Amino acid sequence: MSPRLLTRLLLVSAAFITPAASSHHSFTAQYDADSPVSLSGYLIKMDWRNPHVYFFLEVETEDGDIEEWAFEMGSPIAMERNGWTRNSVGVGDILEVEGSLAPDSGRRLFVGSSREDGSSD
Repeated sequence: MSPRLLTRLLLVSAAFITPAASSHHSFTAQYDADSPVSLSGYLIKMDWRNPHVYFFLEVETEDGDIEEWAFEMGSPIAMERNGWTRNSVGVGDILEVEGSLAPDSGRRLFVGSSREDGSSD
């Protein structure tokens, strides 16, 4: 695994959320932009399909337990416009993720569509 891959960050904030992601459901009804969370873990699954890309990480807790977290991103076409493909990351890669927490405490985050190289512009 390349060091460049490990340094890629998936970033989210209200400024990066794509209009398409908020057009068919309310972001604020599902996620709390005021509760950003940063996590690191192993990619165990990627679902690259409409209407949103989802990926799943195994994250180690402070107690050493392993939790599975789900991450929602933009649509596949929005991701591709930002340089991502379904092969940008692979199962087993370590990802650092920052996103908005779902208020139901269901270990879900929304992660906006940053560029594949980690930039947001």
